Amino acid sequence: MDSTRAQQPWQARLATTAVRALNMVGGTLRRSGLPLVGFDAHRLMDQACSSAGLSDFGDYPLLLPLQTLLDACDSEAGLNLMGRITTRWDVMRLLRNRLYLQRDWLNHPQIARQPVERPIIILGLPRSGTTLLHSLLAQDPALRHPEHWELMYPSPPPEGSGRDRDPRIRKTRRELDWFYRLAPEFRAIHMMGARYPQECTEITNHTFMSLRFDTVYNVPSYRDWLDHTGLHQAYAFHKHVLQHLQWRCPPRQWVLKAPDHVFAMDALLSTYPDARIVMTHRDPLKVVPSVASMTVALQRLFSDNVDHEAVARTVGGRWADGARRMAALRAQDRTPGRYLDVHYPDLVRDPMAVVRDLYDHFGMDLSARARESMEGFLADHTQGRHGRHRYSLEQFGLDAEDQNRQYRPYVEFFGVAPETTAAR
Repeated sequence: MDSTRAQQPWQARLATTAVRALNMVGGTLRRSGLPLVGFDAHRLMDQACSSAGLSDFGDYPLLLPLQTLLDACDSEAGLNLMGRITTRWDVMRLLRNRLYLQRDWLNHPQIARQPVERPIIILGLPRSGTTLLHSLLAQDPALRHPEHWELMYPSPPPEGSGRDRDPRIRKTRRELDWFYRLAPEFRAIHMMGARYPQECTEITNHTFMSLRFDTVYNVPSYRDWLDHTGLHQAYAFHKHVLQHLQWRCPPRQWVLKAPDHVFAMDALLSTYPDARIVMTHRDPLKVVPSVASMTVALQRLFSDNVDHEAVARTVGGRWADGARRMAALRAQDRTPGRYLDVHYPDLVRDPMAVVRDLYDHFGMDLSARARESMEGFLADHTQGRHGRHRYSLEQFGLDAEDQNRQYRPYVEFFGVAPETTAAR
């Protein structure tokens, strides 16, 4: 089982000191009017083509969403020099991936004929148990989940016989090691590993139409553009990537996860009309400060000007909208057996009971092998093993009555109970 190696304190301190020095240099250059890392979409695309030795990005959206994102990063995100360097590196990785994927799809048109049937899709408010439930279902060998390394470097398509020895696993592990050196506190917030299941936003980010960017950066104009444009093309690309990953590496029934799916349910259900949807629910008074804490931890890696209270207000309002969308969808969509509701306290109290209910609800077989693997995962991944993630409404200047008012329709519709235990 994969896990990133524990970093020694001196490594984290050294990395942090080096980044601060780099950002100080960047600040001096900026004040002097000297150019920093450029964000021109055409130039970055040309450089990706030169690096990869390819020129065809395919027909999925690219130039407009990429430039919209880069413009927002340039003018709104307050990126420091490290943030600009990291953003450029990530954009180049995604562009090269697009070129390699398109090459694979042209060379192997049978990939696009792969069936993607009855995917299990976990969504809901973030910090409501989606990662735990996804990780548990990923232990079932009868199901297929996207691993972190597969989405970081999806080309060439993984092959079943050599998947465990793929060199991209080690490459991704090294990159995650560096991430944790820069943000050691993130271990207590969200577990990641090269072979851990990864979210669907890491697929759609290749179209640069992904709410992943809205979490990592403060880019309100990009988010507004994305809401107006819609995500149907991004989800068509999403399906093509699943076909790509399963082509030589079955099984074919996917278990997927992303809280952000709640903002694109029309695109999700038109792409996967036979999807089995698991909605996770948790007391918003716990969700909002937890999401705010995670968002601040991410954004301050790239910016020296992160307003904690402004982040929390944005998070609270954004996910109140998401919660209302969930309730409205369920009020309208009465498709028998499509949805299963999972409440966070039940999942934390007895995860295997929730899993058994899920398998029963969707008419699936929970094998002895899958059950043993899930129980082993729970034994190896006890809560708090990397420290406690502590957060509160007061920490972010949030008012409980105001949050309760915003989330009341969601709480009442789904019967979400308040949590009285300490932050988890």
